[in-house]
Amino acid sequence: MLDKNALLSRITQTPGKCGGRPCIRGMRIRVSDILETLADNVTPSEILEDFPDLEPEDIQACLLFAALRIDFTRIAV
Repeated sequence: MLDKNALLSRITQTPGKCGGRPCIRGMRIRVSDILETLADNVTPSEILEDFPDLEPEDIQACLLFAALRIDFTRIAV
């Protein structure tokens, strides 16, 4: 397993490319597309077959990126 920083370095955001949305390694494959595909019960193996330029670590990176984006401090009231 790669360390978190190595995984997150696979996620890129380039102004003008895919509307500035997070993508995988500068390609026009958006993180959100991979996450939605996983949510539709498509297996990582099937995703890798459909997108031959992707690597298993790219899918891990998408999941980690999403997990970190939704993690926020909650203040108990």
